[in-house]
Amino acid sequence: QVQLVESGGGLVQAGGSLRLSCAASGRTFSSYTMGWFRQAPGKEREFVIRITWGNGLTYAADSVKGRFTISRDNAKNTVYLQMNSLKPEDTAVYYCAASRNYYCTEYRCYDYWGQGTQVTVSS
Repeated sequence: QVQLVESGGGLVQAGGSLRLSCAASGRTFSSYTMGWFRQAPGKEREFVIRITWGNGLTYAADSVKGRFTISRDNAKNTVYLQMNSLKPEDTAVYYCAASRNYYCTEYRCYDYWGQGTQVTVSS
């Protein structure tokens, strides 16, 4: 069982930066691929970025490539989402999730989810 708690959301102007954190409980955090998803009002939840367990391979959606990065600190059971050059279209609730599937980028293969944190980017 893994419990996830996100933090770091807020209101930022376009072009600004935010860093989200996701703290995980449980001693098996290092065995999970960690991902970030987001959901804007009236839209489906979409994949943003993920980092594998083990060698920490990252993969980002085209919409955030070059702007968002993901990292993890297994000693702190925490995964981070650094968001730069934010755009109004990045406004959404951001969710942290954990998966046993090594390369997963689809929400259906993530087993555990946080409660989400709101990110609002003003123009």
